[in-house]
Amino acid sequence: MVKIAERIKRLKESISSACAKAGRDPAEVKLVVVTKAASQEAIEEVIRLGLVEFGENRVQQLKKVAGQVDEFLQRNAGESWVPRGVSWHMIGHLQRNKVRQVLPMVTLVHSVDTLRLAEEINTAAVKMNIMPRVLLQVNTSEESQKYGVSVGAVPHLAEQMDTLPNLKLVGLMTMAPLTHNKDVIRKCFTRARELFVEMRGERVVGQHFTELSMGMSSDYEIAVEQGATILRIGSAIFSG
Repeated sequence: MVKIAERIKRLKESISSACAKAGRDPAEVKLVVVTKAASQEAIEEVIRLGLVEFGENRVQQLKKVAGQVDEFLQRNAGESWVPRGVSWHMIGHLQRNKVRQVLPMVTLVHSVDTLRLAEEINTAAVKMNIMPRVLLQVNTSEESQKYGVSVGAVPHLAEQMDTLPNLKLVGLMTMAPLTHNKDVIRKCFTRARELFVEMRGERVVGQHFTELSMGMSSDYEIAVEQGATILRIGSAIFSG
């Protein structure tokens, strides 16, 4: 578990360094720990080290891991290191028939990519009397195998989503291709940032549109450079 502490320390130093190069405050960047390949013991160690934002790709895994984490926190209630709670993010593709299971568990859904999904979230939220925060997933890499809305369709879909009373659109999410070519990665993140800025400038969205979720273990430094406010990182913490 010493390795996890060392990796988190290195990760935070790298994020701070990337922020310094971009003239940004590290406090602007939230680290979401992706738990999909981690053991329960490793997740518990991460919590002991002070990280409380977690992300999962699959609904069943989210339910399982979130339940285990709740039990862990309850067992250790009263210990000085125990946080008041942890926050969960749904970062993978979300099917409409899983929406009702997910909404009570998460603070942010990163992967809304159709009006039908947004409407399903809104309908469920009305019944639950909640207003979930969501991100619009954009396919800036233009890869056919990736989920996400095409860049040109984003403003119109955002306008439609903004009319849904029980849904709060708070930003964009994107993924770069799995490549070592930094120019290709940077192009994807730059396009997402430009779109984000355009939408805010043209008031397509409200003042709460503040989040840009992009960057994973292999490309988070470029994402920070390009304005990411949320990083989704798993392997850099759990497997080095």
